[in-house]
Amino acid sequence: MSFDGSAIKTLLDDAVSKGGIHGIAAVVVDRSGQLFHHAAGEAGQQAMFRNASMTKAVATTAALQLVEEGLLSLDATVESILPEFGHLQVLDGFDGDKPRLRAPASKATVRQLMTHTGGLGYFFLNEKLKHYHELTGEPHPFTGLKRSLSVPLVNDPGTAWEYGTNTDWLGLIVEKLSGQSLGSYLKQHVYGPLGMNDSTFVPSAEQRGRLLPVMQREADGTLAPSGIDLPPTSEWDAAGHGSYGTVQDYGRFVQAWLNDGAGILEPATARMALQNHLGPIKLPEAVKPTVPELSNQVPASPAPQRRRGADDANPALLRHACRRDTDWLRGSGVRAGGSGRTCGMTSTRER
Repeated sequence: MSFDGSAIKTLLDDAVSKGGIHGIAAVVVDRSGQLFHHAAGEAGQQAMFRNASMTKAVATTAALQLVEEGLLSLDATVESILPEFGHLQVLDGFDGDKPRLRAPASKATVRQLMTHTGGLGYFFLNEKLKHYHELTGEPHPFTGLKRSLSVPLVNDPGTAWEYGTNTDWLGLIVEKLSGQSLGSYLKQHVYGPLGMNDSTFVPSAEQRGRLLPVMQREADGTLAPSGIDLPPTSEWDAAGHGSYGTVQDYGRFVQAWLNDGAGILEPATARMALQNHLGPIKLPEAVKPTVPELSNQVPASPAPQRRRGADDANPALLRHACRRDTDWLRGSGVRAGGSGRTCGMTSTRER
């Protein structure tokens, strides 16, 4: 049966023609391959995008490959692999203009990095961390400086879900255990096997020529070029946000996961990764930005969070999974049971 993408095409074209966005592309795949692709506005047919947080799922897949090979345990402590992680303290607050730091009550694990419960945060989503950067002048991750990863934890590991640089540290683990840069490892073990030939952490001049520019909305509703972007070079391959690619490439990655990891993971590993690994920790009702130029408020998933063993929708190692095809999920228009989700966006900013 053929796939009718006319409604999606109309939606994308209208978004551009009405000034909602300067360029956009969409791809639809199933287990057999690509069903639909359309690009509108400034996004050409082979447009390059900043994958932003969608980098996280690919980097996590690399770590899962190391788990399969017996080189990595999900319950290993991070500092047992990267001793420098053991130097991180918890930011409890401030005494005047002095950060108040203490040792973490527990040691973060690899599993906690994958589920964003390792204690790490993002400055643009955590008020304490934002204030820490303002007081100390320490760089944030989007500067491309590797020392930005050495700022304090914002929670004790294993106590709260906090979106942050967890996956960046996971990428460093992949590098340490593989003896390769993350980009080189992915090219050999994920990008290459799946034919993701435009995916990279270091775009060529030709690829940068296809890169959709970052825009921001002005007070009058029009779009103008934004000064906010990733630096042209980075001191490390940022597993949390640093890759680039086309939507067709990412569709190939999604297709592999639809096929239980075909070409990159064993089926049992892919199924394990989509289980609930968060346990009793609750997701926040909303993720609220501290730097509105970098993020809008992100509401919680409309699917209810359930306890382990009775999952309707729960955080998995690949961000989020709907486990059962319940009446509530079918009626909500969210997703079918057994589906997963990852997300990230960086090409348009609201101001």
